Amino acid sequence: MGRGKIEIKRIENPTNRQVTYSKRRNGILKKAREIHVLCDAEIALVISSSTGKMSDYISPSTTSPSSSSLIKILDKYQKTSGKKLWDAKHEYLSSELDRIKKENDSMQIELRHLKGEDITSLNAKELIPIEEALLNGLSKIRDKKTDVWSMMSKNTALLEEENKRLSYHLHSLEIGGSDRDMENGYNQKGRDYPAQMPFTFRVQPIQPNLQENK
Repeated sequence: MGRGKIEIKRIENPTNRQVTYSKRRNGILKKAREIHVLCDAEIALVISSSTGKMSDYISPSTTSPSSSSLIKILDKYQKTSGKKLWDAKHEYLSSELDRIKKENDSMQIELRHLKGEDITSLNAKELIPIEEALLNGLSKIRDKKTDVWSMMSKNTALLEEENKRLSYHLHSLEIGGSDRDMENGYNQKGRDYPAQMPFTFRVQPIQPNLQENK
């Protein structure tokens, strides 16, 4: 008695579905190997399960073992079927490289023009945007220079003020003042203390030797 015919439809039971998938996948892969050996056919077989697991069989190239058999088979499929799977000759990449190269060359020319080089062949209309770019850049440089000078002036003023404060503290230490007295004294009347003279000296008059007059 022969086997009963199985109805071809989706197997609802997950376990039975996975078992059937494994058996039939192995059978297909085996048949693919056999047809390649028996008939010298080029085979490219890719199977993806419902869980995302991939299985494949790519027949080895007999004429060029070092080359990619899959690329060779798919390239032949593109030419025969007329369906474009991808840009086999990297035409898009080549055109993108050409575009980038032209853009880079254009930027190099523009940079030389901004430096004043290779401008003898330019007419008045072509020189106008170069002049405007230079004037705009010069204006921004001047604004930045002004900001830098302003910042330097503020820092100089802060350093001078700190120098005055330290000078006053050193002077107060010489005459025996406390830290609090020094700070209070500086806040009230020490801000105009000259930084160039942080110390003062008391000069004693020369006294005659009284014993010599006796």
